[in-house]
Amino acid sequence: MNKCTWALSSPNTEHYHDLEWGVPAHDDRLLFEFLILEGAQAGLSWSTILNKRDGYRLAFDNFDAKKIAAYDDKKISELLANPAIVRNRLKIHAAVSNAQAYLKVRQAFGSFDGYIWQFVDGRPQHNAWKNAPDIPASTPISELISKDLKRRGFKFVGSTICYAYMQATGMVNDHTTDCYRHAEIKTQYS
Repeated sequence: MNKCTWALSSPNTEHYHDLEWGVPAHDDRLLFEFLILEGAQAGLSWSTILNKRDGYRLAFDNFDAKKIAAYDDKKISELLANPAIVRNRLKIHAAVSNAQAYLKVRQAFGSFDGYIWQFVDGRPQHNAWKNAPDIPASTPISELISKDLKRRGFKFVGSTICYAYMQATGMVNDHTTDCYRHAEIKTQYS
């Protein structure tokens, strides 16, 4: 059974590929989790973040945005000393400000799901890339999302990060066409 080549680097990555990547996510907490994790990944490999995901869940109160939005200097100092996460001051501060912005978006739109999925008209886009090098790093839609998120006060949400977010949350199906998940996701979520 063929899989996307990037998924074969470790059992953890393969598990993530097989069960989560590209599956449309509509749970607000999960959408927020991916927003924080994709921002933390900037400049690093996804496998690094994936290996620290449980550490992030513990350190960031299971991605409870209300709690994160209220983090103070003491909590930020604790996070900066926590080896279970990426200890980058800018990324940690971004997680706090993103939680605050996320709560405002939820209040304005009723849910983050309703807000973020509007960019793809509420339906996943199914691409047909034959090879991994064909997959773009960003698209006009990820650029639009990036600009809107930044306008709303989000940080670490550049166009490339937003496209990776779209892939992770199933807004786009970017499994290569020879990967068994491409057809499964397209059939289940068309």
